[in-house]
Amino acid sequence: MDFKMHEFSHAVVAKVSCGTNHKMNDLRCQYDSYIRLLKELNLEIIEVDVASSSSDVVVLEDLAVVCHGIALLLKPKPGSPEEATKAIKNVLQNNLDQTIIQISDPDAKLLGSDVLFTGREFFVGICDTSNEAGASAVAEAFPEFPCTPIKVSKGYDHIKKYITVAGHDILCVGASKEAQEMLKRMEREATFCYQTLTVPEDEAANCLFVNETLIHRAIEEIPNSFKVFCEKIDFARRSICFSELAKLSYGLSAHCLLVRKPLTINNTQ
Repeated sequence: MDFKMHEFSHAVVAKVSCGTNHKMNDLRCQYDSYIRLLKELNLEIIEVDVASSSSDVVVLEDLAVVCHGIALLLKPKPGSPEEATKAIKNVLQNNLDQTIIQISDPDAKLLGSDVLFTGREFFVGICDTSNEAGASAVAEAFPEFPCTPIKVSKGYDHIKKYITVAGHDILCVGASKEAQEMLKRMEREATFCYQTLTVPEDEAANCLFVNETLIHRAIEEIPNSFKVFCEKIDFARRSICFSELAKLSYGLSAHCLLVRKPLTINNTQ
């Protein structure tokens, strides 16, 4: 089947408990806006209740890498609730008809925030949270796509904090030295060529490209980069406030798993 790159049918998100303090209410408001925007982009939302009071349960991207009907389940970070992994597996397998693959190598380390899929190939950031064995697990799970490990400079964060997909064959990258060095390493190893959109603020680099629409942070949070998006992007885009959610993660991509559910073919006459 010919899949359109970056076209999704569902978004898996975590339920957020309603807080009583002002800070929690602000987070809840931003999260509701985030989910509402995904719905407006023709995504069906599946909320997962992981039965935990931990604030980082909303960060789902580290639990699985999902691509073209296959879900590679990842080992949760120390301290992460086991309920989250079990709930995600159940939803991906039983609700969204994804083929589940689990990492068998006991030495493999891999987080979804270290895995960048461009629509044509995978890059895996090699750092404290993901290693070469983890990159090999991605390559084995998705053999139809090239998979390249990229060394992340010591002391720096996940690859998706600095580089994400901003359109078909377009990479959005921060202007910092760290982000640009990471981009150069990717360009040297890449199988395909990409256009790059450089944004002044690194926190603007984490975007979502969903169903032909680019989602980025609001002008109040990234004023200089917002101007770049306005000037350089000539297709549909939406902006969203993300300041409270950003305190729990590295960006927009962290709080959902985007999935394309395989079409069910009815062969009955």
